[in-house]
This record gives sequence, structure tokens and C-alpha cells, in this order.
Amino acid sequence: MSKERNKIIPASYLALIKDGKILMQRRFNTGFMDGYYSLVAGHVDKGENFTGAIIRETKEEAGIDFKPEDLKMVHIMHRDSKIDYPQGVAEGVNERVDAFFMADKWEGEIKNIEPHKCDDLSWFDVKNLPENTIPYVKEAINCIIKKQFYSEFGW
Repeated sequence: MSKERNKIIPASYLALIKDGKILMQRRFNTGFMDGYYSLVAGHVDKGENFTGAIIRETKEEAGIDFKPEDLKMVHIMHRDSKIDYPQGVAEGVNERVDAFFMADKWEGEIKNIEPHKCDDLSWFDVKNLPENTIPYVKEAINCIIKKQFYSEFGW
């Protein structure tokens, strides 16, 4: 009897922190955690790496560009997303690996490029995040602030 191989969905996130504030977006009309704050982020497409995904997503969502060498991976989270989908596991897969990046420099002006998916793009004090922050994102931000490179969530 053979075991079925594990399937995991990868995603990249940008923890852009400047002067003690972090850039966050409020999800809108997406079907997942609408009305809650998250980071600029997105799934890693097939054939794409974590770095390429966050460069692409940041351009698509916030209008800014990064060079790969300007990004630093600061946190990895392995999570069980069943907690996120009480009605049933999305996409048939409940395990996720999330890579969180930081950067000190970028090109372009930060702006909300996807108002149909995000109704607020604002800076918040890293020690006083909005109450309606997605729980695993809040946990990841706290880990980043503590310089904890790895965490597990939802198990």
C-alpha cells in the first residue's frame, strides 16, 4: 500500500516595515477573510519561486518593484488552513507554506492597484495592529518582530 504524497500550497508575503509601521491591506470582495487586514501577498504560481511571486504580487497589488537582491526572507510559516475554512478545505489542500519577505528599498510609489480586491492600503504601528488582522498574519508579524524565523500555525 502506497501513501499519498503531501500537497502543500505555497504563498509569498511582504512585511514592509518603515519607521515602526507595517504596510497592510484590507481584503475586499475576495471570498476569503474579506474585511480583514493582511499583507501584500499571493500564491506562488506553478514554475515560480517565492521571490518571483512576491515581486509579481507586489507590483500587481501595490505598484512597487523590487530587485531580488533587495528582498530578505525573514519568516517561514507552516500552517494548517482548516481553521481558515470552517466550511471545508479550499482547493482540496489544507497545508500551506508561507514565506515572508522584508526590504529596505523599492522603486515606485505605493498605491492600491487592485481596489476591487482591497479597500484600504495603510501603514499601521507594528505593536498595534488592527483588531481585524487575519490571525495567522498577525502571528507571523509578531514572529518577524521577535526575529523568529520559523513558526507553525493552526495545528
